[in-house]
Parts: sequence; structure tokens; C-alpha cells
Amino acid sequence: MKENIKYSHNLEITGASFFYDHVHINYEDQISLHQQESWELSYVITGRGTRVIGDLMESFSEGEVILIPPNIAHCWYFDASIHDTEGKIENISITFSNKLLENCRSIFVELTDTIRQIQENSNAISFSMETLSEIQQIMLSMSKETTAERIVSFIRLLNIIANPHTTNIVGHPTREDKKTKKIQSIYLYVMNNYQHNITLEKIAQFVGMEKSSFCVFFKKMTNKSFFTFLTEYRIDSSCQMLLETNKSISEVCIASGFRDVPYYNRIFKKIKHITPGEYRKRYRTK
Repeated sequence: MKENIKYSHNLEITGASFFYDHVHINYEDQISLHQQESWELSYVITGRGTRVIGDLMESFSEGEVILIPPNIAHCWYFDASIHDTEGKIENISITFSNKLLENCRSIFVELTDTIRQIQENSNAISFSMETLSEIQQIMLSMSKETTAERIVSFIRLLNIIANPHTTNIVGHPTREDKKTKKIQSIYLYVMNNYQHNITLEKIAQFVGMEKSSFCVFFKKMTNKSFFTFLTEYRIDSSCQMLLETNKSISEVCIASGFRDVPYYNRIFKKIKHITPGEYRKRYRTK
């Protein structure tokens, strides 16, 4: 299931200074791995799953807001079991170009420092605390605004993302080389096949490498073995099922790619420091 990076949202063609997209769709309709020359501010309103941004693959949950600089490949893969009452996921994306930022700086001198701070950032970042709440409120309110009113809200957003209280790096820029494409291909394979038996032979064959060469390559690229990565991914996926579904522990075990419940319980406790049952009880009530 090798997948090429797609390119999207040509702002010149839309005739808009920036692109505001509020979607309420089936989880499989979300755009796959893609990148664009513009910046992207993304807010997940409903849904959980796994995202790939540049060289990092992590779980995500509803409420997160992420700023992605230009030309960093990214995608969100939503869990089919996590949705609203209509069976859909919901998110808002705002894309804007460096040309727009430069125009804002030249027209509004007061925005000089704001634009500089945004453009100095090369990594994809997530927001938290007061910054996250402020961005969420503005992005949601923009859905009810006119295009002219959105311009005011957009400038408010620029000021907030330029001066956040706290941020976390969730992706780094990567070069368009064979190694990067190969590791992204491995990530996508895992996301689509983690519930099944993945052997070293299968994954090595998928990327066209010998088993020994694959192990060395993956460890060098990620600083962990492939099976450590796969196990951690399965545990993270099981955490989402524990919180968002009524599946039994044994059903979650099988659905997340494990075949033995005692082994699953043991590995879960080793990684999360509590049992699956304790995890569900502790975090589901929050």
C-alpha cells in the first residue's frame, strides 16, 4: 500500500488570501499523506487516531490544534470506531501562504515581530493550555463569520500562534529523499495493518530490503527497533479503544493486534505502569 505524497490547496487558484475549511465527513474521506507550500493550522473537533507529520508518527485525540510549516508531509488517520452520533469526524483547517504573511508585514508594520516569530518556526507544533483554548474558540467562531470578518479573526490567530504559552514539537522538516519516503511508507503500512500479524519478513519485503538491513535502517532512523515501535503503537491504539469503546479487555487485546491476553496485560503495564482495566477506570471518568 505504498502511497505517494499528494499536494493540495493552491491558494492562488482559490482566489482567497487564506483557505478556511470546516469539514464534517466520514473518517475515510480525510485526505491522505499530503503537503503544500502553505502553512496549515489544523483543529480536530471530533475523532481520534494516528497522525504522521514529517518524521514523527503519534496518536492524536479530539481537541488538538497543530501548526504545520510549508512543505512538511502530513496526514491524519482516524479510527473508524471513534465518531459523532452521525458516524462522522469533524475538523477545521486554515491554510495560508508565506506571501500572505509578507504582505501583512508590509502593510501592517505592527505585525512585523509577529510574522517574524511565525516564520522562524520550522517544526510542526501543537498548542496547549490557554493558547489551545483561545485558538479553538476563534477557529470555531470563524465558521459563522463572513469572509470579511474572518480576516480580523485570522490576524488574532497570527498573534496568538506567534506568542504561545506552551508548545510541543510534533514533526520536523524532512528532505525529500529515499530514506524519508521509506520510513513514511513503513508508518503507513503499520497504521493500516497493525491489527494483523506483521512479521519481519513481511515488513522487510514491503520496503524491498533484506531483514538484517531493514532492522539496521529502522533503528538508525527512529532510535528504536521495529518491534518496539510496533508494540508501542499497538498499546497506544488499545488505549483509545479502552477510552472510546465498550469492548472488553480481551476484545481490545485482539483488536489492537495482540494475540495473548496475559501478554497484552503484561506489556501494557510495563509501558503505561498500570493495567488496562485501571487505565480505563482512571482516564475514562475524566
